[in-house]
Amino acid sequence: FRGYCSRRLRRLRKTLNFKMGNRHKFTGKKVTEEILSDNRYLLLILMDAERAWSYAMQLKQEANTEPRKRFHLLSRLRKAVKHAEELERLCESNRVDAKTKLEAQAYMAYLTGMLRFEHQEWKAAMEAFNKCKTIYEKLANAFTEEQAVLYNQRVEEISPNIRYCAYNIGDQSAMNELMQMRLRSGGTEGLLAEKLEALITQTRAKQAATMSEVEWRGRTVPVKIDKVRIFLLGLADNEAAIAQAENEETKERLFESLLSECRDAIQAVREELKPDQKQREHSLENDSGKVSNIQYLHSYLTYIKLSTAIKRNESMAKSLQKALLQQQRSDEDGKRSPRPQDLIRLYDIILQNLVELTQLPGLEEDKNFQKEIGLKTLVYKAYRCFFIAQSYVLVKKWSEALVLYERVLKYAREVQSGAGAHRNSLKELPDVQDLITQVNAEKYSLQAAAILDANDPHESESPSQVKDGKPLSERFETFCLDPSLVSKQVSLVHFPPGFQPIPCKPLFFDLALNHVAFPPLEDKVEQKAKSGLTGYIKGIFGFKS
Repeated sequence: FRGYCSRRLRRLRKTLNFKMGNRHKFTGKKVTEEILSDNRYLLLILMDAERAWSYAMQLKQEANTEPRKRFHLLSRLRKAVKHAEELERLCESNRVDAKTKLEAQAYMAYLTGMLRFEHQEWKAAMEAFNKCKTIYEKLANAFTEEQAVLYNQRVEEISPNIRYCAYNIGDQSAMNELMQMRLRSGGTEGLLAEKLEALITQTRAKQAATMSEVEWRGRTVPVKIDKVRIFLLGLADNEAAIAQAENEETKERLFESLLSECRDAIQAVREELKPDQKQREHSLENDSGKVSNIQYLHSYLTYIKLSTAIKRNESMAKSLQKALLQQQRSDEDGKRSPRPQDLIRLYDIILQNLVELTQLPGLEEDKNFQKEIGLKTLVYKAYRCFFIAQSYVLVKKWSEALVLYERVLKYAREVQSGAGAHRNSLKELPDVQDLITQVNAEKYSLQAAAILDANDPHESESPSQVKDGKPLSERFETFCLDPSLVSKQVSLVHFPPGFQPIPCKPLFFDLALNHVAFPPLEDKVEQKAKSGLTGYIKGIFGFKS
């Protein structure tokens, strides 16, 4: 965008013949009220301000890894504010209409607020942002709906900054409002979503200074890594936002965001574990069977990651089950419809995550934890068997489906008998009693379908319906009903064609050469031998024989 502003400035100066000297000498010029006959002169000042602002935003991203660039960032923001002040002064002329004057004032207030925001002067920044927001709201009410959309969009972009300033001034409810703004943004992406994430992260970073330890399963461990503190502080807010999500797309985006933050926190803990490798290897001996605090913190974060992944896959499974029910009620053609195999894959991933949970360091001797994971494994195994049976029903394998339904009932009864004191941990899981009721209904339907299928007269195919597996090119003279001819997997010819025997190329042996008699050459050899001194003399004098 900064490059675009530079090119636009060059084109405007060339068009307006408003050049700053030539190649050899610089001659500064200023836009004054006397030359405002063309509105493009105002664009010159606006492009200068936009170029300085865009360079500041570029430096803000680079300052995350190079802190010294923050000084350059503040310099460019001050330059942008200077250009905005000049633009506002020029717009006070009588040649400029009221709408442009208000927009120039709002633009000036916005850039001033951004500069104060970077200087962490929260009260001044909040006043500037409020002034900008008030102007845009009035402009939105004064013009058509199409123009009001643009002004309202600007108001939405400014609101998170106002709430963040309010939080820093002392308004504790501002953090909750920032979370609600992120939730209302839904699955959208862009500047607003990025700004909300950045502001929430900055707010948590300030709260993280007061957090020193965390307790999990009766053990308290110190938390010294800032990134882990920030993640743990926002964990409850993220889970609440997921629970309040209105649609599946928003929920999926929040799950991905939470998993990404969790992976970053785990990576930070791993980096702390590397220097202490020898101590970690002998931690069980040195601490009477207990793992070190940093290792236990790593196990806790891994537990959060795997539990979140299980919840996400379970949410996806629920949405797929709803889609399957809708598909059964209304058989509509169109895009690819969900199948039971998709659900089987999700439950396989869930079971794999549960296996990883049982192998976390520091929890091998926790019998209650292992019992809870065992019960959850049985629940998800029951659901996986149920959908495997459903897939067998679709291909009319009745006996296999019936056996799997019995296995589902076995798993469900084991869960009910072993729940006991662990019922609170199973509340979030799907209800196995509903599954038992559904399986019993499916069993009766399956038995009825198997009986009807066995007695169906249409199943005994007539000779005209029997297909011998030959391609169409080999059965032109035999009529049979073949539905595959109108499908995508039609069999017309054998391809690639099979091998056929062909005669070998004959071998040629030249046996006559052994019986050929060559002519004698003795007479020619003797003539050459007789030609001695006489022939040499004849050759000198030019005589030829």
